Amino acid sequence: MNKETATKVFESLASGIRLEVWRLLVKAGLKGRVAGELAGELDIAPNTLSFHLKGMLNAGLLSVEQEGRFLRYRANIPLMLGVIAYLTEECCAGHPEACGLLPAGPGSASRAEGSSPCCGES
Repeated sequence: MNKETATKVFESLASGIRLEVWRLLVKAGLKGRVAGELAGELDIAPNTLSFHLKGMLNAGLLSVEQEGRFLRYRANIPLMLGVIAYLTEECCAGHPEACGLLPAGPGSASRAEGSSPCCGES
């Protein structure tokens, strides 16, 4: 994974509709979903959905397969796993096992007292 690919993925997902499409396709797994199902689930016009699917296809986030007169879309999970690996490859100075000890963010439970520090903290 390189910065250009990761940037393209994030730019493609910079839309609420595209995030919803991604989550629906992840949930569908290998079965995927046809465009009409997605449009109905999201309550959006087919031409609007088509615009968003095209952007996601161009970023490599989706695959599409013709099934008669329908198009079946599937999430490219390996690509997203590659993006996650790219983002976290230098976690805790090359010790990713320690990253699980970091708090998840605002509002999350903080690290337990006495747990091992991460990222050079003492």
